[in-house]
Amino acid sequence: MNNPSLPVALSAAQIEEFGRELDAIRDEVMDSRGERDRRYILRLIKTQRSMALGGRILIYAALFFLPAWNHAFAGWTSCLGIMGLGTLLLGLAKILENMEIAHNVLHAQWDWMKDSAIQSNTWEWDNMSPSDRWMHSHNVVHHTWTNVMEKDLDVGYGILRVTPLQPWQWKFLPQPIYAFLLMMLFEEGVALHEQAIMDWVEKRKTFAEIKPLLARIGRKAGRQMLKDYVMWPLAALLVALPISHYVPASPWLAFGLVAGANAIANIIRNIWAFAIIFCGHFPAGVHTFTPAQVEGETRAHWYLRQLLGSANIGGGKIFHILSGNLSHQIEHHLFPDMCSNRYPEVSPRVKALCARYGLPYNTGSMTRQFGTTVWKILRYSLPGGSDMIKA
Repeated sequence: MNNPSLPVALSAAQIEEFGRELDAIRDEVMDSRGERDRRYILRLIKTQRSMALGGRILIYAALFFLPAWNHAFAGWTSCLGIMGLGTLLLGLAKILENMEIAHNVLHAQWDWMKDSAIQSNTWEWDNMSPSDRWMHSHNVVHHTWTNVMEKDLDVGYGILRVTPLQPWQWKFLPQPIYAFLLMMLFEEGVALHEQAIMDWVEKRKTFAEIKPLLARIGRKAGRQMLKDYVMWPLAALLVALPISHYVPASPWLAFGLVAGANAIANIIRNIWAFAIIFCGHFPAGVHTFTPAQVEGETRAHWYLRQLLGSANIGGGKIFHILSGNLSHQIEHHLFPDMCSNRYPEVSPRVKALCARYGLPYNTGSMTRQFGTTVWKILRYSLPGGSDMIKA
């Protein structure tokens, strides 16, 4: 007999067997962790930090090509060209830190190494959200209740209608604008993505009750802004100050250029993180669930829900690394504490297992996944809609 609570043609016994086979894959990979995995994460951290340093050196070096220097290579074209290259490198470094390093360290994927510098309970990432708060809202809430209405805050992030299971309201009409702003300010959005804040907005908690949490988030956000928009630009200003006695350029110009470069690097990171995460959660073919559908679910049912509620993105090795291997969102939702560098080798096995059980394995190009996600955001801003949105 088919399982009535989930959109699959499998009996309860078949679902349990599917779960046992996934457990076997997980156990095999977890037992084989070792030196190659250790080398991977250590090399990646070193690469990321070198990129961040190189990006900042280029940003500062560009200041010596301002037109006021009046040497053969000075000019806005060379200055902004070098600064643009440094900004891009810094943006890529921030992507690597947030996506493939911090996100996965905070999932305890590397705790097995017993390296005090790479532990989920000590890592503080380059993001406005305090690490421990993000670990609660993401690791505990989202990964436990993936795509379950009223339980998973990531269904629309509290501001978007992404499924017809969400009743339409007038507030969803401008949601394409909300989505664009969230994309540009994704770091800030992650910091404010808290159940307690939603409880206050929906009047389940008073402001006094959530004030200590807001103060914690504010302190972390303040440190991030101080670092990117005061301290790094201030270093440029202090160097430019004595030089300004000989070169007719305001030190504040150096401050503003460095602050602007940092802002653009953050926006590069924000846009990329938004695109990857939305492509893994909201494209066509991804299912959402009601609380009744997950009542009393077993581990095997949980596996099945993770599969049905996720989507992968096709791409090459560099693309997967820059995505934090969240281009293998299905595997990440099935095995969130597995080392991310193992997802590419596990993916074909999971796909073959799904084929054997007649289960969908949602994968597609970035164009397909992002395109259908955008279409959902546009379509569900209006009343009605169906989960049967096609690519």
